[in-house]
Amino acid sequence: MSQLIKQRYPEVIRKTAARCRQRGIILPTFAQLRDPALIPQSVKSRLKPVGLWDVNPLNLFRITWKNALNSGLYGGVNYLELPRQITGVRARIIGLVGKHFPTGAHKVGAAFGCLVPRLASGEFDPARHKAAWPSTGNYCRGGAFDCAVLGCTAIAILPEGMSRERFQWLKQIGAEIIATPGCESNVKEIYDKCWELKRDPANFIFNQFEEFGNPLFHYNVTGPAVDEVFQALGDKRLRAAAFISATGSAGTIAAGDYLKARHPELKIVAAEAVQCPTLLMNGFGDHRIEGIGDKHVPWVHNVRNTDAVAAIDDEACLRVLRLFNEDAGQAFLATLGVPREQVLQLPNLGISSVCNLLAAIKTAKYFELDDRHVIFTVFTDSMELYGSRLAELRAERGAYQPHDAVADFAGPLAHQRADSFKELTYTERKALHNLKYYTWVEQQGKTSAELNAQWDPDYWRALFEQEVAEFDRLIDDFNREVGKA
Repeated sequence: MSQLIKQRYPEVIRKTAARCRQRGIILPTFAQLRDPALIPQSVKSRLKPVGLWDVNPLNLFRITWKNALNSGLYGGVNYLELPRQITGVRARIIGLVGKHFPTGAHKVGAAFGCLVPRLASGEFDPARHKAAWPSTGNYCRGGAFDCAVLGCTAIAILPEGMSRERFQWLKQIGAEIIATPGCESNVKEIYDKCWELKRDPANFIFNQFEEFGNPLFHYNVTGPAVDEVFQALGDKRLRAAAFISATGSAGTIAAGDYLKARHPELKIVAAEAVQCPTLLMNGFGDHRIEGIGDKHVPWVHNVRNTDAVAAIDDEACLRVLRLFNEDAGQAFLATLGVPREQVLQLPNLGISSVCNLLAAIKTAKYFELDDRHVIFTVFTDSMELYGSRLAELRAERGAYQPHDAVADFAGPLAHQRADSFKELTYTERKALHNLKYYTWVEQQGKTSAELNAQWDPDYWRALFEQEVAEFDRLIDDFNREVGKA
């Protein structure tokens, strides 16, 4: 029995299934997104000529880490290992590449995880509801994509200070856009807009900060993908030492929960901006690391399982962004011995991806990791979503010169230190857990009993390990309804 989907609505299911039948929509299961070998051949044969970003129902089956760009079908996990000439540490640092999802960002998986169980149960009715996606950018992008496929209305809610590319794409795909005041760290303003929208029962809020479909996707799809990469390294000397994730909505970090269950010595490290050190020191402020929201602890964050917090300077992220993408920067990295094929892969890292990389370097230095250790992270999106930011930096700071490359390598990378890093004790984790009270119980309608239940590891184990099977049963039942003549 599902803990999250309490009721099915048969009449809505029948109508939605008929809608999907007319639009040629079949829903993939979580098991298929985890292992595309399970996807029916009838789907694969039609998928090959479809473009990765096309608004095509078949692309729901590409919400996976295993898209093979050369064949249009599937292969191994898409990942990138950063060479030691760049990281400056002996530990190996490997990031899964989110660019190769539909929409160019892995957040489309979180949106799928939140929407599809509600759709398959009839709780969300695409003929009646508008789907509201509160976000700092990529999540509402994923939600708008899913809605475009389904032919229903998406409402994208994101801070007005986000990159121009985000707004342009959302407009092109037909989403209604609500720009809230502020930047990355202004999440409360997004929540306030959600409460306003809730007054109209036609608006269905898919809040990634509280919807468990978000971490469930990453626990059951991203976590296994990371472990598959680790196993493929084929060296029994190696240890999976850490998983790094900027917290944001606390979806991606759930992949660390999966990994720790299989590698008990692994450290889960939450990254955030030093300008807004919510987890590090209950702090607040504005920052420029697009893709991570702050000033609160998300409801879906299993804080008890988080081992450490690394706070990253947003200026360091922007400097490394230029180093990785400007011609002079790439030329300098080549002089350090970085192979050209690896240099050409560096634009796969967007701003929050660079944050994750710098946090991984901090982690390696803090725990004194060596060449026996592997640190995993996620490169959530790519420079394709931040071209305007690069243009703004050029206008503000001038053309990028060789001496800029030397300085930007020496500071943020070669001399990245283990400062602004906290290894969490039991009581410090409990203190972060207790912070949820002020956002979720006082402001967002949760109860103290629910909050107390979250401190029990079995609460999360049941959700992450068992709920996905219930979701897949819902999806299978829905697809059978779609298949009826």
